[in-house]
Amino acid sequence: MRYEADTPEHYLEQMPEDRKKAMTELRNVIVKNLPKGFEESIGYGMLGWAVPHSMYPAGYHCKPEDPLPFLGIASQKNFIAVYHMGLYADPELLAWFQEAFPKHSSRKLDMGKSCIRFKNVEHIPFQLIGELASKMNPAQWIYLYETNLKR
Repeated sequence: MRYEADTPEHYLEQMPEDRKKAMTELRNVIVKNLPKGFEESIGYGMLGWAVPHSMYPAGYHCKPEDPLPFLGIASQKNFIAVYHMGLYADPELLAWFQEAFPKHSSRKLDMGKSCIRFKNVEHIPFQLIGELASKMNPAQWIYLYETNLKR
């Protein structure tokens, strides 16, 4: 589901009531734990955090006028999604997350390459998502991005 919003607050206001609390809590835990330097905005139809052009002038290689995306959360039709590009690019971070997930949830991990899906808002492991958000700063993400991009 895409929401037409120009601010994070406006994005969250549009959520159905059954999603608004969980999405707000996800945003809060990410903001609290995300290393300094990432900027919050609306991008790709979701709430996201990116490395700003002031830190990485090249921007996103697919669309250089956009800042380098890193993390996003979205209320999709059948689930809430957390998109963390570091999981896609860093096998060690992915292994850590896959090992840590069962310690925080009795549910099976539903995950794509960088997308973690939660079909039931009651089963979102907020503490684990906060810890995941804290694991990579903008400089580390830029290095990993450039390393993988140049392959």
